[in-house]
Amino acid sequence: MRDLGIVIVNWNTRDLLRRCLASVYGSEGDFSFSLVVVDNASDDGSAAMVEREFPQVGLVANADNIGYPRANNIGLRQLGFRGPNDVDAAAPRYALLLNPDTEVPPDALWRMIRFMDSRPDIGVAGPKLVLTDGSLDKACRRGFPTPLVSFYHYSGLTRLFPRNRRFGRYNMTFADEDQELEVDSVVGAYMQVRKDAIERAGLLDESFFMYGEDLDWAFRLKQAGYKVWYYPAVTVRHVKRAASSQSPKAQFEFWRAMLIFYRKHFRRGTLYPVHLMILTALLFKGGPGLWQEIRNPSHTA
Repeated sequence: MRDLGIVIVNWNTRDLLRRCLASVYGSEGDFSFSLVVVDNASDDGSAAMVEREFPQVGLVANADNIGYPRANNIGLRQLGFRGPNDVDAAAPRYALLLNPDTEVPPDALWRMIRFMDSRPDIGVAGPKLVLTDGSLDKACRRGFPTPLVSFYHYSGLTRLFPRNRRFGRYNMTFADEDQELEVDSVVGAYMQVRKDAIERAGLLDESFFMYGEDLDWAFRLKQAGYKVWYYPAVTVRHVKRAASSQSPKAQFEFWRAMLIFYRKHFRRGTLYPVHLMILTALLFKGGPGLWQEIRNPSHTA
């Protein structure tokens, strides 16, 4: 049994993917891993580059861009993770979702494995992610976007009172960036998940296309009884939105993801007047294209 199974979903980030793979294969430490790249119909030669320069990688070249969670699930299934109560005994001890626009230091993977080995109560962990300018990628430690937490964030209260535990919940800005702490979710750019947790909670929800699926997975993994932990002793570089910045769908899909997440986890406990206010705010943010999603709840799971 390998220690780590890594899935990288790629869309038109060939050069960043090359650097990411080189950093992974430059890793040091006493551990074993398998790696699958799932390419979502890139037209920049990404798949050919992987075949040519990294023949040891398990490559899946999709004919279409099928989205982030569906592509990740293809990679996870190839590694032996299939769903609730259906995980191959030979599947790695941990699954890692890794973005192609990340670069891992030589000891990062080994240290993250050791950390989770020392804490069997932790089902999900992520490192400190830093952007190209050296600043913290705030998404690497998050609170769930409940209606109240989202209101604090988008009303500007978070910016006014970032150190307040109530108002700073969205990106955990109340805590020092080098403080190890339990969070609601880490980001899918580097999301390491325990095999047993996947067996209990299942794979990613393919109702999402991009954005939100990592929050949803963390939510379900926490419901299954596992903790989610931010571990800043390990730092990973993240270019951020290297692929999504090219896509006109990105803005729409972000707000569509928030709609799916809200309906799935919070609609049932939300008073109707507040529900209408939330839908109005989502429509305002997401634009007219979100109206069909609001009218048709069957699009969500």
